[in-house]
Amino acid sequence: MTVGAKVSTIWYVDVPDPAAVLRGHPEPDLDAAQRLASRLYPDLTATPTGPVPLAEATRLDAAGTVHIGSYPGVTVVCGPDLAVPRPSTLPETRVRPTEFAKTYYVASRPDIAWGSFAMWEDGHLTRSFSATPVHIHEDLGIPLVWERPFWAGDFPLKHPTGVLPDPQSLPFHPQQFAEGANREWLGFRYTGAPEGTEIDPKSLTVLGFTVHPPGEGPEVEPPAEVEQPAPATHPTPLAAPPPAARKGGLLRRYFGF
Repeated sequence: MTVGAKVSTIWYVDVPDPAAVLRGHPEPDLDAAQRLASRLYPDLTATPTGPVPLAEATRLDAAGTVHIGSYPGVTVVCGPDLAVPRPSTLPETRVRPTEFAKTYYVASRPDIAWGSFAMWEDGHLTRSFSATPVHIHEDLGIPLVWERPFWAGDFPLKHPTGVLPDPQSLPFHPQQFAEGANREWLGFRYTGAPEGTEIDPKSLTVLGFTVHPPGEGPEVEPPAEVEQPAPATHPTPLAAPPPAARKGGLLRRYFGF
């Protein structure tokens, strides 16, 4: 997220090593994703729109859409309604819609140089941070061990040549800080080529849904009509085939074998 990655995600984790699960490139579970979409939007209908790479889904901000990836013990939800200035204000229905033990939140907007992350354990907020380079929106809980190099200045905020930094500038870029949280918790970054055992977010697939009031969803095109052959004007009489042959002909006619 150092340069330009737009992210809006929340993860539900119930395994000790979610990165190991994601490293196996699991196929998303459509039924589980559909159930979760219905739970997140109980008054609306979620219509599947198809698979999308995670790296792409995190950038989509069309209203009325959500992308979900349900894997063994790990689930991710990507949606524009998750990008909030203070993660602590996210409703319980977003923080813990499942019984999974941990919830991780990571969001970023390059257009305002904003980065944010948060962690809940059994539904209780234990750490939350949200900021632009010169304004902290939220900083709750005790900083985690992996944060130490950022606060120590090991990843300084870079300024254009000749531009003096704001006296209130953080010692790091908040988007890079959020990227560090994602890497620590989930084993990958959205920017740059994967390094070592890091996962490529382009290799993970999530499932898209359009969320809409009942009866107002996208129209489903009816199947194309199959043109029936015109009947012969002068059919030639044929002898009736034996029973076995008639049965086989019907199977071929209606089922193709």
